Amino acid sequence: MYDLYALANTWDSRGETLAQRLVIAGFDGFVDEFISVVAERQSLDSFAAVADIPSFAAWVQAAAGRSSLKEIVVRQQDAGGCAVNLGDGLLGLGIPLDLYATLGNPIQAPFHSIVDRCRKVESWCSLPGRTLAFEFNDGKLMFPSVSQLGELDVAFLKQAIEQGDYRTSCQEAQLIAFTDWTLYPHMTACWSYLQEAVLAQCSHRPWIFIDLVDPRARAREDIAAMLRVLSGFQNHGRTVLGLNLNEAIAVGDVLGLGAAEDDDTSMPTLAAGIRSALDIEQVVIHAIHYAAMADANHTHAVPGPYCAAPKRSVGAGDRFNAGYCASLLLDLDPEACLLSGNASSGFFVRQARSASTQELAAFIRQWHDGACA
Repeated sequence: MYDLYALANTWDSRGETLAQRLVIAGFDGFVDEFISVVAERQSLDSFAAVADIPSFAAWVQAAAGRSSLKEIVVRQQDAGGCAVNLGDGLLGLGIPLDLYATLGNPIQAPFHSIVDRCRKVESWCSLPGRTLAFEFNDGKLMFPSVSQLGELDVAFLKQAIEQGDYRTSCQEAQLIAFTDWTLYPHMTACWSYLQEAVLAQCSHRPWIFIDLVDPRARAREDIAAMLRVLSGFQNHGRTVLGLNLNEAIAVGDVLGLGAAEDDDTSMPTLAAGIRSALDIEQVVIHAIHYAAMADANHTHAVPGPYCAAPKRSVGAGDRFNAGYCASLLLDLDPEACLLSGNASSGFFVRQARSASTQELAAFIRQWHDGACA
């Protein structure tokens, strides 16, 4: 096992240097509503929530042909979307951020707290997405409303880039993140345009981090076309495709590869197969128990600090990505990048907020000592 104490010391000694880096994140912004499903209400102020997805599924199945009713509790409304959540994780680690995302026009209230912390912000399109996020102890069910996101097409993008600062930001950034291909219907064409009109002008070959979001609702032909365009990012920067396990299986299926389980054997094998097929720098896969990556020369897999009862699960993958991307900016080795991603996610699910570098280092020590609840 990698020396977690040494990794914590690295974060303590070098974390502050991240203030000298710049990351761009785009383009999805969502207003998320976090929801618990009531199993039994004891009083106006007290209820027992449905604990897990199988219990919820059993209730849904039993309602077939009969109808039924379940109370929900909207616990909070928050800023969401992968670009926003990734950005929050990076900002927590002290990394300057330029955010270009669908935050609404005017920018809607849930985004004000992250906007105030960014170096630069441009809100694209009239409305953000909206997600109903049903959270359970063993996962989450997310129901997005996205028809309004069709406004972000190549014509809109051309105008936004000509009138704004996105091109300049790309020329300055050490890492550029492209998030949420799945819910933006014109994103494949937008990626092609960005490669030709923006990234081709960047001579410094930044890291390019891509988070698709679960593509299984899209047609196989659309996914295949997207993957062909995705490979082109490697011409302009060191391209990393970040996937959760479900997303990796879906991509692997389109590429004719085998599936994988949440383990340290099949996950790195799948990561290597996807990386080879796309011919990009790295593929990273994260799941509940393990994270794995592959580059042109090696594969790696590491365990994570499992949490049986998370305070927040929506956005955990984005915080993994934040820890991983920050580690790339620190030039850490692959295992350290994976462990840092797992620690960043592990802190988030326990605290329902992003970690600072000092908090991340302290959490990694707790993890080493077996003190993570």
